Amino acid sequence: MRAINRIHITGASGCGTTTLGQALAKQLQFAVLDADDFFWEPTTPPYQKKRNRPDRLAMILQALSNHPQAIVSGSICGWGDALEQSFDLVIFLTVRTEVRIKRLLAREQAKLGYIDHEFITWAGQYDTGGLEMRSRALHEKWLAEMICPIIRLDGENPIAMSVDAVLRTIDERR
Repeated sequence: MRAINRIHITGASGCGTTTLGQALAKQLQFAVLDADDFFWEPTTPPYQKKRNRPDRLAMILQALSNHPQAIVSGSICGWGDALEQSFDLVIFLTVRTEVRIKRLLAREQAKLGYIDHEFITWAGQYDTGGLEMRSRALHEKWLAEMICPIIRLDGENPIAMSVDAVLRTIDERR
């Protein structure tokens, strides 16, 4: 059985990928990498300029080579097979739209001091959007192409419950 050394946690914005990634990394003593740190160039305010695909792919692959046991949180669909097919386990989180939007509004206000309404509108389209955007349809298509096991979790459950579910799955694979 293949060891679980590289985990990817994905889902819609506001579903809790970062929170679960941090909690799981603490339990497993893995490094945790957030896709946004590679996707966005540093700007003030943040999230203004996307990094080009070859650069972000090279950066995240380098970071992963420095951390043989790591969790990547966020969405990496379309970044390239060298990354996308390198995981031993993928966790897909789902959360109802109204809960995600409430979380995002609170996060935007706390982190940025304002609400980016364009982002909130975009994030609200996740469940109905097509393959041209980060959407449930895109994630489902991407998940169908994965060669590693996939765990589907409800991101509205308590974080400890989700961590326990992942740890049980990892233990079963040993």
